Amino acid sequence: MLQTSAVEISDISFIGFTGTSATGAAVQLLCSESVGRHRLVLDEINGFHTIALLMLLLCMVMVESSARGGGFNVVEFGAVGDGETDDSKKAWKAVCGSTSKEYSSLLVPKGKTFLLKTALFEGPCKSRSINFQVLGNIIAPSKKDFGNGTRFWLVFSNVDGLIVNGDGDVDGNGPSWWESCVKVLTINSCTNLRVSELRITNAPHNHISMTKSADVTISNINITTPGTSPNTDGIDISLSTRITIQDSVIKTGDDCISLNTGCSYVNITGVHCGPGHGISIGSLGKDGSKGTAEEVNVVNCTFVGTQNAARIKTWQGGSGFAKKILFKDITLVESKNPILINQYYCDGAKNCKNQTSAVEISDISFIRFTGTSATQVAVQLLCSESFQENENTGDVVHASSVIQDWGRPGGPLSPGLSVLDGINITPSANAGGGKYGGLSSKCINAHGTSSDSNMPSVPCLLPNDDDKPLHS
Repeated sequence: MLQTSAVEISDISFIGFTGTSATGAAVQLLCSESVGRHRLVLDEINGFHTIALLMLLLCMVMVESSARGGGFNVVEFGAVGDGETDDSKKAWKAVCGSTSKEYSSLLVPKGKTFLLKTALFEGPCKSRSINFQVLGNIIAPSKKDFGNGTRFWLVFSNVDGLIVNGDGDVDGNGPSWWESCVKVLTINSCTNLRVSELRITNAPHNHISMTKSADVTISNINITTPGTSPNTDGIDISLSTRITIQDSVIKTGDDCISLNTGCSYVNITGVHCGPGHGISIGSLGKDGSKGTAEEVNVVNCTFVGTQNAARIKTWQGGSGFAKKILFKDITLVESKNPILINQYYCDGAKNCKNQTSAVEISDISFIRFTGTSATQVAVQLLCSESFQENENTGDVVHASSVIQDWGRPGGPLSPGLSVLDGINITPSANAGGGKYGGLSSKCINAHGTSSDSNMPSVPCLLPNDDDKPLHS
């Protein structure tokens, strides 16, 4: 006998089912009519990645009914989705204030394109976790329709437990914006954040900007902007810790990933970068500031046609440190400047003069680089010749690069063991030939060790205890 009440079921996902069924009805969704609408997502069923079926049952139920389960659809709040009407509505207020304590969600439905002007999604929110699910498309207005005085488009601030995912497109409408400073997706002061499966294109400036956040995972995203677009970093991070970026494709006109001051415990794996300017630590120490970056691992990444690959860049006159940084198992395809430490960084906008202080660089590892370089000088370790006072001990320390191996099991190795190890870089057709027709290396005041089997060799390194080269 039918009853007038039922267990409420919502926000259920069935993902990646493959194989055979022994029954004719392989998918049965037999939901009660006694409660509000149910939200079910079926994706990659029988191997078809783009099925992404969103089941909206009992569509005529009032919005208040769906709110009981913590699920919201932007269409319910007046969003049109025709790509022309401004859909900057108030759905976020309802989601953030949902009485569903454990989980709440906001859906951007498939098959529509939503035009949004600048939007602030601000917490704290009542639910422990909020899922912003982008199945449709979101597009920014053109520059003339955006308004003046803002540098941000979509901003998530002070939202804990946020999940941003879906296979929709987030289009920054970049060509009308290039040379401006508007950032597509800004994440500020968020913890336990997950961003996955998004496609972000044509950013006016940075695609994803993150600051003051912790315990963040970014995975399986695709960022695409022409290599000629200016200042379009893929992911730009500062003042954040415990960050994971994995299994993503980033094609930009600037750094694929840029780790600025205050970054620590960052793991980057399985990233395909190019075109772009590579994966960069810094720049640090601009305008005499203190910059810090530590405990960074970049592993199993590929660089294709990039301006740089593994890069650390600091300004003269700054202070602070960059330490315990590992680049390991790197594949290069016609990448310029495959290995680069540059403590003389200057963006060209300033008349950069020699300074008497510098960011201290130490404990850097470059392990197992293979592939081709598009520049004749494949390894550049251009370290400062300045001295500065250690703020903890008061001792005067050298600000040059002291390269040790933190990339092996068991932690750091003693000086004298290889840190540039397993380097096998060969010239591409565009690299040109050095003195002997191969690639070369260049050092300024760089201390450390390099395996004799490295290609190219790095005979210009200084030992850690004196100023004599390691190789004759």
